[in-house]
Amino acid sequence: MSRTVRLFRLFLREQSEPARFYRELATDSVTQVARHTDLAGRTVVDIGGGPGHFSTAFRARGARCLLVEPDATELRASGTPPVGAVHGDGMRLPVADGAVDVCFSSNVLEHVRDPARMLAEMIRVTRPGGVIYLAFTNWYSPWGGHELSPWHYLGAGYAERRYARRMHRPPKNKPGTGLFPLHVGPTLRSVRSRTDVVVLEAVPRYYPRWTRFVLTVPGLREVVTWNLLLVLRAVPQSDLGPVTDTSGSSAS
Repeated sequence: MSRTVRLFRLFLREQSEPARFYRELATDSVTQVARHTDLAGRTVVDIGGGPGHFSTAFRARGARCLLVEPDATELRASGTPPVGAVHGDGMRLPVADGAVDVCFSSNVLEHVRDPARMLAEMIRVTRPGGVIYLAFTNWYSPWGGHELSPWHYLGAGYAERRYARRMHRPPKNKPGTGLFPLHVGPTLRSVRSRTDVVVLEAVPRYYPRWTRFVLTVPGLREVVTWNLLLVLRAVPQSDLGPVTDTSGSSAS
C-alpha cells in the first residue's frame, strides 16, 4: 500500500511538477518490467515516451532503448530531443520484425484510433519470448477523460465544451481526435483471444497486486481500475497450442 500512496501523492503533482512525476513513474514502471525479464543488455523500444523519462530509466538498468514518439513537441518538452529518439508512429513502428526484447507503452493506447493495430505492431517487433508492457487509462476511470475529468462521465462532448469555456482553449486531449474511450473488459477479452501472446500479468497498474481480483468484476473494473497494466510474452509461432493465462484473473 505504501507504493500506491506514494504514486497517488505524485499524481497530485503531475501538473505542478511534471518532470518529477514522470521520472518517478518511469522508475516504478521499469521495476515492473524487471520482474519479468533481466534488462541488462536488452533492446527496448519505448512507444510514445515523450521527452524520454522511461528511456532514461531503462538505460539506468543497462538496457539499450529506442524511443518512438509521434508528437515532435513532446520530443522537445525538455528542450532538445533525447538521445536515441525518432519521430514515428506506434501503429507503424520503424522497427524490424522480432527486433526487440521489450516493447513498452505507457498511457498511449487511449490516444490511438486503432488500439488493436498498435498492439499487433508491438507484438510484431518483439522477439519470441520477449516481453510486452502495455498500460493505459480506461475511459470510465476517474482520470479517463484526462484534463476533462471528471466531467467526461457526463459525456465527452459536454466535458470538452465545459473545458473550452473555462480555459478559453480546446483541450490537448480532444475526444475523437487525440483521446478515445478504451475499456477494461473488451481489452482483456481481445488480448486473451490472441494466440501470439501469453498474459503474464493483468492488474490495476497503481494498486497492490492483490487487487487484481477487481478485473474479474464487470462494471466495477471499468471505474476502479484507474489504469490497466498488461504484461505479455510473445509466443513463438512453432510453440502455439493451448495458451495459459498466468495473470491470476478470470477472463470474464
